[in-house]
Amino acid sequence: MFSRLNLDSNSNLYWLLRGMSGIASVPAIILTISMIGFTGLAREAGLDWMQTTFMVFSIWALPAKIIIVGSIAAGLSLPAVALAVCLSSMRLMPMIVSLMPELRTPQTSKWKLIVLSHFIAITCWVFAMENLRYAPREKRLVFFAGFALTLNFLNLVVVASAFHLLGQFPPLVTASLAFLTPVYFLMSLFGSAREHAGKYGLFIGMALLPIAHWIAPDLDILVAGIAGGILAFAAGKMAEKRDSAA
Repeated sequence: MFSRLNLDSNSNLYWLLRGMSGIASVPAIILTISMIGFTGLAREAGLDWMQTTFMVFSIWALPAKIIIVGSIAAGLSLPAVALAVCLSSMRLMPMIVSLMPELRTPQTSKWKLIVLSHFIAITCWVFAMENLRYAPREKRLVFFAGFALTLNFLNLVVVASAFHLLGQFPPLVTASLAFLTPVYFLMSLFGSAREHAGKYGLFIGMALLPIAHWIAPDLDILVAGIAGGILAFAAGKMAEKRDSAA
């Protein structure tokens, strides 16, 4: 497609369009469908379409938005909601730390990295980690910006449009659309894991979650995540030693 446009493969426009074309990928499509499910949840919680759309731009990570909607429905106080969102978003810091060196060059402005770091959530991170290696280092920032900004704008339009249409959908359909989110997260994280520990961590954490819920219902995800991460790290090291010895 880009060759037919007679674009120079060394130009910023070429790599911007390459990044924008990523919205046709499976991760972007599933995220967009999941956003429709989130819109239904927000609608049921009493938010209007402007509030829901603003959340898509200002809080890009979908789990954090779902936490806010659930907290509003539960009647929690604003400080409690803010704390829950902050704890949920801490998981994004390792993604930012691992991705920024892939985007940065000695000439890259820090403000550009700061702005684009807002759009680093699981979908953009997985897409970038899988595709950045195909772009020249000096064009990676433009490539990522094309994908991230286009995906965000697309979801703004989808959420604003779906808000007024969801009243015609059965509740089961809305719930099913929202359920695509955790399924997609699991598949994406497993597919993008580069080490044994990353893959082990997903399954060990899920296996430990019922036990953690029985021990500490209010902190079950945190307990399962920490314990599962430690066990997965140890299992990953053992697997690496076994592979190196083979």
